[in-house]
Amino acid sequence: MINSKDSYKHFLSEDKKALNIVETNKISISLNPYNIDLEIWRFQIQLRKCEYLYNLNKKNILWKLKKFFAARLFKKLSCKLGFTIDPNCFGEGLRIAHRGTIVVNGRARIGTNCTINACVNIGATPGFDDAVPTIGNNVYIGPGAKIYGKIYIADGCIIGANAVVNKDCLETNMLLIGIPAIARKPKSN
Repeated sequence: MINSKDSYKHFLSEDKKALNIVETNKISISLNPYNIDLEIWRFQIQLRKCEYLYNLNKKNILWKLKKFFAARLFKKLSCKLGFTIDPNCFGEGLRIAHRGTIVVNGRARIGTNCTINACVNIGATPGFDDAVPTIGNNVYIGPGAKIYGKIYIADGCIIGANAVVNKDCLETNMLLIGIPAIARKPKSN
C-alpha cells in the first residue's frame, strides 16, 4: 500500500520495470498513438497517484483539488482503456498486458508482480460483497480468466486463458486451467 512519497515512487518504478517502459516523457506518451504500453503506463501512473493522494488524505484545499483532478483523469483513462480497477488492489510491479475489459472488485487483494490480461474478471461471490479473492505474488492471469469468491491463490501460479477459478489453490507455482479450474503442476522441459 502506498503511504508515503517514497513508496509512491517505488511502486511507479516497479510498475515501469514490469511494463518494460524505457522512454516516458510526456511527448512520447501523447504523440505515439500506436504504442499501447504507453497508454497503459499512463493509466498506471494515475492509479498510483490516486492511491497516494487518497491514502495520505490531507485536509487542505490544494490537496483536495489534486485528488479531484487525479480521480477525474483516472476515470477518463479507465473508460478509454476499458479497465475497472479500484486503487489499492494491486501490489507493486503490476503489468497490464493489453487494453480491454478488466474488472477487479475493489476489495480484492493482489500481490506484487502480477501480470493481468484482457477480459479478466476478479469479483465477489454473488450476494456476498466481502467474499473476494486474495491472490499472491508473481501470478500470471491469462486472457478471459474469471476469479471469484472468498478464495486464495498462492504465489507463482499461472491462471490459464478462460479459466474459471472458484476454489483455493494453496500450493505455489501451480497451473490453473479449465472450467472450473483444476490445479496442476506445470510440465518442465
